[in-house]
Amino acid sequence: MTTAPVPHDAAARPGGHARPGEGGSTPGWRTALVRDQRPAALGRAPGWRRFGPLLGLVWVVFLAEPLTTALAAEPPALRVLGVIGVAGVAAVYGFSVYALRFQDAPARVVVTVLAVQTAFVALTSLAAHQHGMVGLVFVGVTSVFLVRRRTALVVLAVIVVVLLVVPRLVPGWESEDSTALSAVLAGLAVFAFTQLVARNRQLFVAQEEVATLAAAHERERLARDVHDVVGHSLTVVSVKAELAARLLREDPDRAAAELADIQRLTRSALADVRSMVTGARPVTLPGELAAARAAFDAAGIEAALPGTVDTVPPARQELFAWALREATTNVLRHSLARRVVVALGQDSIIVDDDGRGPDAGALADGSGLRGLGERSRAAGATLSAGRGPLGGFRIAVRFGSAQTDGRIAP
Repeated sequence: MTTAPVPHDAAARPGGHARPGEGGSTPGWRTALVRDQRPAALGRAPGWRRFGPLLGLVWVVFLAEPLTTALAAEPPALRVLGVIGVAGVAAVYGFSVYALRFQDAPARVVVTVLAVQTAFVALTSLAAHQHGMVGLVFVGVTSVFLVRRRTALVVLAVIVVVLLVVPRLVPGWESEDSTALSAVLAGLAVFAFTQLVARNRQLFVAQEEVATLAAAHERERLARDVHDVVGHSLTVVSVKAELAARLLREDPDRAAAELADIQRLTRSALADVRSMVTGARPVTLPGELAAARAAFDAAGIEAALPGTVDTVPPARQELFAWALREATTNVLRHSLARRVVVALGQDSIIVDDDGRGPDAGALADGSGLRGLGERSRAAGATLSAGRGPLGGFRIAVRFGSAQTDGRIAP
């Protein structure tokens, strides 16, 4: 019984089965035939990808039996033909497992390879008789390696029939049914390898996609947090710096207090940036209420703020804190408001001002509202932003079936 040749290891195999031809120009019969020959990028070293296929070539030693028989054939011309046939089968097999995996082999190349290899098998059989039929096992392996599953199964079925029938029909030949069994086992082994590599390739691609999505998510988080943390802090620092500059001559003591507060804010912002990088930045609703009150007082804005957060469930306080921070930043930076009202409930937070109202362009392009919208959606809430009842801007974050008005922030 001839041992079934098994190609090189999984690292040297192309990933998966064939796809339609490039650009949709490949005829249907070629699409059904050709396997995708592009190697899977499984992270192997270039040297291994280059020399790994050589492991599959060791199986040509099983052509020793037909080679020995061919060398004993008479006359010498037949002996030469037999040796050429054995060498040809081995060469085509080596070419298939080593060279063709680096490209999308056209259908005509695949057909030519299989036809030439079969011709070499016939040439070998002229000198080695039934022993030369061992080469059909290599033809079967090549077909599974190069063509799609269904076509390869048809080729294997034909090879098995030929191995079982031809030795019984040719006078002087002995039947070797074990060779047919070798062809079946070889085809199954190669098919198992191709499926294993296809799954490995899919897993690798999935891992790359997960890594890409994770990197994109982290970039979005950093961008959102930079705006929410640094933007808010710099806005408050700017307001207090303007106030300190006005008070420098009129009330030096209060100006010094504002400068000390600016120093505290910058240190706090630096700590927030460090925490932002590690993703361990605490944001509390009571803290944001206190910060908003201080910022509005420094800017000379009348603010009606809730005195307690007891009515807000703890799971919702962080989102409401981010909403209040974004609303405070918008009031200080854009609104020119003189009055702000913050309504805080169990299911919602609403911030209204009497400033100049929403700017359509800023509303569509503002990264702060976009980031707050992302946080709201992640928490199962709804963000609405638009003109409020005080004539200025309104930001509202609501949970549940609470009615929304204004336009939804992106």
